[in-house]
Amino acid sequence: MYRKELNERSPLRLLEKSIHGGLGRGNIGVVAARHGVGKTAVLVSIALDDLMRGRRVLHVSLDDGIDKIRGFYGEIFLELAKSAGHENVDAELMEMERFRNIHSFVGASFSVPRLRETVARIGDQMNFFPATLILDGFDFERATGEEMADLRAIAGEIDGELWMSAVIHRDSPRNERGIPEPLTRFENNIDVILALEPEDRQIELRLLKDHDNFDVGPVQVTLDPTTLLLK
Repeated sequence: MYRKELNERSPLRLLEKSIHGGLGRGNIGVVAARHGVGKTAVLVSIALDDLMRGRRVLHVSLDDGIDKIRGFYGEIFLELAKSAGHENVDAELMEMERFRNIHSFVGASFSVPRLRETVARIGDQMNFFPATLILDGFDFERATGEEMADLRAIAGEIDGELWMSAVIHRDSPRNERGIPEPLTRFENNIDVILALEPEDRQIELRLLKDHDNFDVGPVQVTLDPTTLLLK
């Protein structure tokens, strides 16, 4: 079993240090980028990091089906294992499957109450209580303050971390802290904001918000657009 080794070597340890120990239970983190830049890859990397620690993850996608998301996990973990010279990936993936639940709202109407129902149902019927909730594809442009407050409440109810993706645009207006619309409207309900910015042949992770710390430092983590690995 080499999950512990991969976990200890993960670039996410640098991210944790940058945001003073991690996102934290009951908090919301957002990965923001333009379309196709790598938001899902970063969310899956965060989820894999928790799975390798034996923590339960609920991955909810509004854009992709279950098989596609499952395949994404397999591809990224395979690249991660290869980068460390390890084999027997299938056995490790099967072991982590026990700690992961994937739910897709593709072709169905999503709402925050339905998300709460999903979380409650898998808890009641499967005894599955996630430490991390991934919500990929949430439409921040149409979101309301009430929905964001409810999402924060869900993070508190599961006593876990909620990581989300957000689409931003090249010309999105930004506030004095560099936070782009539409996230500026919900800044009070978001604890950590990471922006993905293409730079040469890699994608830079830039920290825009770090809890209540105004002195935001560099993350020193990049995303390889070919392997989808964090470095």
